[in-house]
Amino acid sequence: MNRIDRYISGLFWGYFLGALLVFATVFLAVDAMSTMVSYKGVSPEVWVRYYGFLLPEVMHRLLPVSCLLGTIMTLATLNRANELVALFASGMSLIRVTASVLIWVFLISLAGYAFSDQVLPTISKNKNFLFYSEIKKNPSLYQTVKTNKIWYRSKNAIFNIKTLSADGDRAAGLTLYFFNENWDLLQMITAAEVEMRGAQWELSKGSVTVFTANSSFPMTSVFQKKNIVMSEDANDLKSTGQTSDMLSQSELSRFIGKNKEAGLDTLEYEVDYHSKFSFAFAGLVMCLLGIPFSVASARSGGLMVNVGIGLGLVFLYWIFYSSGLNLGKHGALIPVVSAWLPNLFFVFAAIITIRRKNA
Repeated sequence: MNRIDRYISGLFWGYFLGALLVFATVFLAVDAMSTMVSYKGVSPEVWVRYYGFLLPEVMHRLLPVSCLLGTIMTLATLNRANELVALFASGMSLIRVTASVLIWVFLISLAGYAFSDQVLPTISKNKNFLFYSEIKKNPSLYQTVKTNKIWYRSKNAIFNIKTLSADGDRAAGLTLYFFNENWDLLQMITAAEVEMRGAQWELSKGSVTVFTANSSFPMTSVFQKKNIVMSEDANDLKSTGQTSDMLSQSELSRFIGKNKEAGLDTLEYEVDYHSKFSFAFAGLVMCLLGIPFSVASARSGGLMVNVGIGLGLVFLYWIFYSSGLNLGKHGALIPVVSAWLPNLFFVFAAIITIRRKNA
């Protein structure tokens, strides 16, 4: 990097970190006001721990918009001091002027992906456990998703599931343990397949093992079909299984493979798998699109115009991105296309716009 690149990099990092701090503070403040009102009687220490777990997740989600606003504000600052005009007059193109910024955004994207893949899953598990156990005060709603099993507690029963459909209505590899009030094991049920209709579960190809205090040997019988009634809170198994957020990329890949082997629908998981890649580079895509627009507005003056353009681009991108993911999860697009199509569309639009401005 030469002196100009170092100067532009310093401007970018200042605006990027400032935007990230402001947006994260606003988001957490709004979330805290609504959440704390809904759940009263929680100690301040618990709230501090909860938002300590939530903050990294929020900052990761805000990386793209912070990169975009950092880029736009950097160009606006260069223009206000007529430094941008001087750089153009020296023969530097707009892409060359912003090359150092784009390199930093690319590195931030890589770091953000690595962080979301290796660190965020553990943080999400801790955050969810704290929310259900100490804020919502109903730890039975919490489930821990691992690479090969889902552990779940429902009042006097504990069970694990090897694979669970995205809709939460079908499962494979169930092992269910029933206990009495003293937590003595009374019964164990296994099933190869499970159909979940609310609290009514239909088990297929399994066995029932009964443990009694008067017998040293448990009694086991097999069945082809068996209906059981679970407690009402077992219905929340659908809403608490945010497996994609709690698994790394490699773990999610293995999880998808196990679901496919069990004959379960993996479409939603596959879209989430590819979206982990595509979202990591959302900031770079938006920066490429925002560069020509921010320069055009800078020439006409107005800091708020630059900010407005940045927020408008974020809103437009998020509409396209969310729509693509929804189309993928409903089967209208294959997963890899639904996750990457918005990025490819905006990159193409950025290239066309930059070429038209002869930048």
